[in-house]
Amino acid sequence: MPQKTRHFQPEETALAVDVLRTGGLLAFATETVYGLGADARNGAAVAAIYAAKGRPAFNPLIIHVADLESGEKYGVFSDKARQLAYAFWPGPLSLVVPVRGDAGLSSLVTAGLETVAIRVPAHEGAQALLAAFDGPVAAPSANPSGGISPTRAAHVMAGLNGRIDGVLEGGDCAVGLESTILLVNDEVALLRAGGVAVEDIEAVLRGPILRPSDPETPQSPGQLASHYAPNAAVRINATTKQDGEILIGFGAVSGADISLSEMGSVSEAAANLFAVLHRADAMAAIGQTIAISPVPMMGLGLAINDRLERAAGDRS
Repeated sequence: MPQKTRHFQPEETALAVDVLRTGGLLAFATETVYGLGADARNGAAVAAIYAAKGRPAFNPLIIHVADLESGEKYGVFSDKARQLAYAFWPGPLSLVVPVRGDAGLSSLVTAGLETVAIRVPAHEGAQALLAAFDGPVAAPSANPSGGISPTRAAHVMAGLNGRIDGVLEGGDCAVGLESTILLVNDEVALLRAGGVAVEDIEAVLRGPILRPSDPETPQSPGQLASHYAPNAAVRINATTKQDGEILIGFGAVSGADISLSEMGSVSEAAANLFAVLHRADAMAAIGQTIAISPVPMMGLGLAINDRLERAAGDRS
């Protein structure tokens, strides 16, 4: 375990790349959240991700690459998968496709599945890192497993300082919500709602996508029933503030201690979601509950509600 986590500035990207090349763990910003990266071909490095996060071994990881051409070295892309990649990459969309037999990925990345989740991030710093590294980077969110996802370098340090080798500074994450994950076979199925709205995906495909869900056997990251959870208990769809609660509002909510979006903007709420949960968790005294106002089930609201339902899930 590293004795000290280094905080690299953007101009030190070459040093950050060296962390990955030597089998270390590096947190880096994307437009969604900060990811905890390791060389996806290095089994020991990938195992160290699970150890640092305390992550269940059956939960697969997303690999991050610089472009579609790089992605096709590791996954088999159908015409439909390429159509989605052309439309949304670089960006907050992960595509789950059959893994190539000669991909050379650690088996821990796919968690025993015959598919691999691939993403091309749009963040300038992530692009520079991936281009310089010139290989696949496995990267779940850079936080202890089940906790609130990090949207700032400070969030990473608060949860993983001393447990990883470095953090590459990338500022605040613009989207602030993990990527949408699609399973692409003969049909396209939503595995996780996220930074690309389902309506936009269906517009590109000119038809509806499937929305299966089986949290007992995750096919992608983020499908565990209790996930994204702060230390305090969470109550969702709260219309009033009860005694012993910290209230997170959405829109014009009387008595809210903090707000996802005072204007009632779903996009603003998505960008603020994890930072607000971090703040509320810091505000909550022992035994207090975090209550959260209803957020509309439209556009990115689908992804927000998915995160909130998991945060409020049974932790037994």
